Formats: sequence, C-alpha cells, structure tokens
Amino acid sequence: MRIVVIALLILIIASLGSALSFLVRDRGQGTRTARALAIRVGLSITLFLLLMAGFASGLIDSKL
Repeated sequence: MRIVVIALLILIIASLGSALSFLVRDRGQGTRTARALAIRVGLSITLFLLLMAGFASGLIDSKL
C-alpha cells in the first residue's frame, strides 16, 4: 500500500511539473496545461479515495 501511495504522489508532482512546463512553453495559449492539471486533480482524488478505503478496511493503521 505504501508503494502505491508514494507512486501516486510522484505522479501528482510530475503532472504538476509538466503543467508548469506547458504553461511556460505555450505562454498560456494551449490546452495542454489544463489537461495536465485535470490529470493532477484526478490523481489526487484517486489517492484520497484510496487512502479512505485503506483506513476503512483496516489496511492502513493510524498510529499517533
């Protein structure tokens, strides 16, 4: 489970970086920036739902 969460976090950061790159390269005229940010939002929602399911099923233990 930990590897999946880390992989999703890396993908989220990569998508954010590519959106910045597209924004600078296209000077805000293309749709690639919006697409990269939409992918980032989708990955973030997926990560959130995965964490919620992990807590609900007991796969992730909250040790404080």
